[in-house]
Amino acid sequence: MTGHHEPGAGTGGFPPPGADSSSIPAMAAEDERAVEEALALVASNRPDRGVRPGEREPSAPGSSAAHSPAPCSPAPGSSAPDSPASHSPLPRSPAAVPSPPSRPRRSRARATPWEEARALAARAGRDFPVAAHRLPLDRALGHVLAEALRALTDLPSFDTSAMDGWVVAGPGPWTVREGEGLLAGHGAPGALPDGEAVRIATGARLPADATAVIRSEHAHIDESKGLLYAQREVVPGQDIRPRGQECRTGDELLPAGTLVAPAVLGLAAAAGYDALAAVPRPRVDVLVLGDELLTSGLPYDGLIRDALGPMLGPWLRALGGEVGEPRRLGDDAAALRHALTTSDADLVVTTGGTAAGPVDHVHPVLADIGAELLVDGVDVRPGHPMLLARLPSPGPYVVGLPGNPLAAVSGLLTLAEPLLRGIAGRTAQDPYRALVHDEVQGHPHDTRLVPVVHRAARGGGLDHVVPLHYNGPAMLRGIAAADGLAVVPPGGVRSGTEVEILDLPWASAMPWTEGCFT
Repeated sequence: MTGHHEPGAGTGGFPPPGADSSSIPAMAAEDERAVEEALALVASNRPDRGVRPGEREPSAPGSSAAHSPAPCSPAPGSSAPDSPASHSPLPRSPAAVPSPPSRPRRSRARATPWEEARALAARAGRDFPVAAHRLPLDRALGHVLAEALRALTDLPSFDTSAMDGWVVAGPGPWTVREGEGLLAGHGAPGALPDGEAVRIATGARLPADATAVIRSEHAHIDESKGLLYAQREVVPGQDIRPRGQECRTGDELLPAGTLVAPAVLGLAAAAGYDALAAVPRPRVDVLVLGDELLTSGLPYDGLIRDALGPMLGPWLRALGGEVGEPRRLGDDAAALRHALTTSDADLVVTTGGTAAGPVDHVHPVLADIGAELLVDGVDVRPGHPMLLARLPSPGPYVVGLPGNPLAAVSGLLTLAEPLLRGIAGRTAQDPYRALVHDEVQGHPHDTRLVPVVHRAARGGGLDHVVPLHYNGPAMLRGIAAADGLAVVPPGGVRSGTEVEILDLPWASAMPWTEGCFT
């Protein structure tokens, strides 16, 4: 089910309307004490229920625990109402405590810290076995070099003219040699005796014993005497590109792991390559889960539009994946099992079904087929119930994204991006930080990812980022206007604090513009 309400979904770490932000830790502590008391009561009423090997301890009472907010407060615009009872202790009477869920619950203590989850995903990607293949230059764009690019020739491979003008030998003035001059693409010209000059085009091969090239605009010809005069000092070697100026044969031009951009194709061609050894793009399958999803038209009768299907394919391609059309499976455990066990992709991305609701099938299906859970929940909001698993060899990796759209984006950038980068052999970019313009409320315990937009400095100020509104787990309005996500540590940050920024794949192509989201 893609529309599940993840723990803490819709809260965003903001205090309830009218509440002082300083009360957040106290409310969180009160909630946690209440949960612990309820768990103790459940345990005392069920002495026969121990934790069997391989079974996780329940994390919250009641079958609806996965759909109840965690100890943090709702953000403006969230759909979770805030009632007076939302911060009240649970009943102390054993009879009033809901019965434990039929399915084992995942303990919050098992969740992986955000930075650790990203590092683990990157390592998993690097451990993935891939075989390099050779691609013609016209098909190599967007791939990653599997080996260092080494020059197959000197660049340039002979002395050439850097300008249109005159090539001269010895001191001037120079006698002008008749003829059309020296053009690019022709063989080696004859030697040029001292005291002579001949016209030359940019890129043309220089004659032996040439002293310099004089640009056309810096020379004057006395037609009556047939002599060329320089209008400024001539320095030996000026406007000449000597052989090997850029590189010598065998020089490393680019390391393995370099993304093949258009300029890389040009350099490779200049250095003598017709094809490149490249890492194949990771193949990605997208499985959209949920019976409540529509592919067209307006929502009706409890059905909603599928926002993730149209979004994930282009996003994963921007992250370097070869992505097929999304497959919509509904809430069908058998269909999910078949899709996972028959996939020939390197990575399968699922949407929704990662919590423990009645139709959340991802965990049971993964357990049934013997998958290894590498990450089972991440201490991040939104997106806490994301997961990373590896199917038995030679099966693919699985990234399970929450069903809420912004929570799914969080899962993409937390797990899918570093995993795909590792599989593709791409080098990680150095993280960068930026000043945040406004105070940003944080979650009491977890990292928070907040859509931001960059703003250029004004009036002597500094470049900075501004948090965007509409940043609830189910919302896309904020991230659609963003060019990055701010990594907000537990507890939040004050205005003027530096925070790490996760760039969106298309951010460099977006102008910094004002909008209605800040």
